[in-house]
Parts: sequence; C-alpha cells; structure tokens
Amino acid sequence: MSLRLSTVILPIYRWADGRKVWEGAEELGFHAAYTYDHLSWRVPFRDRTWFGAVPTLTAAAGVTDRIRLGTLVTSPNFREPVPFAKELMTLDDISGGRVTLGIGAGGTGFDATVLGQQPWTPKERADRFAEFVELLDRLLTQGDITFSGRFYSALEARNIPGCVQTPRLPFAVAATGPRGMRLAAKFGQAWVTTGDPALYETGTPEESLAAVRGQIDRLSGALLDAARDPDSVPKILLTGFTPDRATPFESVAAFVDFAGRHAEAGITEIVVHWPIPDSPDFAYDHATFERIATEAPGQLRS
Repeated sequence: MSLRLSTVILPIYRWADGRKVWEGAEELGFHAAYTYDHLSWRVPFRDRTWFGAVPTLTAAAGVTDRIRLGTLVTSPNFREPVPFAKELMTLDDISGGRVTLGIGAGGTGFDATVLGQQPWTPKERADRFAEFVELLDRLLTQGDITFSGRFYSALEARNIPGCVQTPRLPFAVAATGPRGMRLAAKFGQAWVTTGDPALYETGTPEESLAAVRGQIDRLSGALLDAARDPDSVPKILLTGFTPDRATPFESVAAFVDFAGRHAEAGITEIVVHWPIPDSPDFAYDHATFERIATEAPGQLRS
C-alpha cells in the first residue's frame, strides 16, 4: 500500500475565504482534506472563529470534484447517532461518495462539558464510544433501525436511500488502547493515530517512532484476531502531535525523511495541517508546504 498525503483544514475561515483553501487542497493533489469536528478547540482557537464540521464539509463538497473529504475526528462528546447518521448519509450523497468518517472516543476538553454534562470517566467514555460506533454502523447500513442501548437508542430510525458508498461510508477509527483497537478491527476501514501523547512534550523522535510502530503491531494483532488482513487496513498518522512536530516542515527533504521513516513503520497515510500564519503550532512557510504537497509524494515513491 503506497503512502498517501492528505491535509486537515481547521474550520476557521469564513466561506468566502474558506472555499479557496479547500479548492487549493484539491489543486495541490492531496488524497483527502479533513476537518476537525469540535464545537470549539484549544487555545488560541477557543476564542476565535470556528465553524461546524458538517456544513463546512458540505460546502467543500460543492466546490471540489476529486479529493476525499472527512472528519478527523468525530466523537460522542456532543453527537447523537440518529441525527448524525442522517447528516452523514446526506453528505455522502452530496459529495458523490467521497466522505470518510474519522471517529474517536474524544477527549476531556471544552466539548466534553459544553452541553452541561459532567466529564465522563475513561470507562464511560470507552463504553459510549463502542455503542456509538456500533449504532452508527447499523444506521448507515440498514434502512430501518430500532436499537436500545445503555447510552443511545433508536426507534424505527430510517436512513433511505443509504450511502452512495457501500455498504456505507468508511470509518477511520482513532484508537491506541486494546479496546479501541478491537473496535477498529471490527468496524474500521482505516485506523488513525497521533502518536503517543505521553511523548508530546518530553519524548524523542526515535521514541515516538517506536511507539507508533508498537501501536501498529497491536492493531495488526487485533485485525488478525478479527480474521482481517492487517495490510488491507490503511493506517493514518495525523501530524502535529509528535515530539518532532515542526521539523518535517522545514524543507521537502526533512518531510520526506519524516514520512519515509513512518512509512517503513507501517503508516500508509500522513495528514498535515494546512498552514495557519499566526498559530503557535502550524505557522510553517506556505511555499514550503506547497512544495511538500507537490514534490514529496514522487520522492516517496521513488
């Protein structure tokens, strides 16, 4: 499986400017363009312009033709499976079957309490995630669903005519622990990681790469247990959260080195953040970013 290069575009643009970014992502030849599915994100974006993921992706579908679109990632923090499945089915139709649902358990940030709820314990978060994914899968593959779970329910929920993609749009499941890996192996058409969060501040690039390699080994074990071929499931790295997060964007050569090492570890798709000039994490040079998008894929194939 060859290495793909994708981007994630934060939903921070009024559409008069945002459409140019999404069109630009397609023109640069990215495999996919994702966006975050939060109601608000961390500082400094917490108090800045931030739009909804599904309307943004719907608008992006209308101004692009080839590039895949998706969330990276959706979580149960503020989503309910029944209405969300309807939105996803509609988005898949509007895009002509170009949507991937990145989905994860979510974190403990602003989204975790925005509806007035108390933060969930790690166990409850994992329990909700498992039920959320199972019900979404059923809603998007069957036309008429009644479901009664511990956290989520559906009564004669209809999703007709279903997704353009069959049997449904693909799930890219974010997971690092054993339970999440099993969920990815059962329901995922791809797997997502940001590396090991414990290494973000004090780890080394070598430790981070070893951690990613270990995650892929554990995922492969879960896939084999589910009677699935590990090589058939794309493995996505969302960059920006590893110890060497800035280094790959210093030059095309630096990115090719970073991407090549992760491809050797088993990563098959690397997602880079679209540059944001005044961001502490994503303010890399736009000209270098464009060169990476257009030149790095060829060098990685050679």
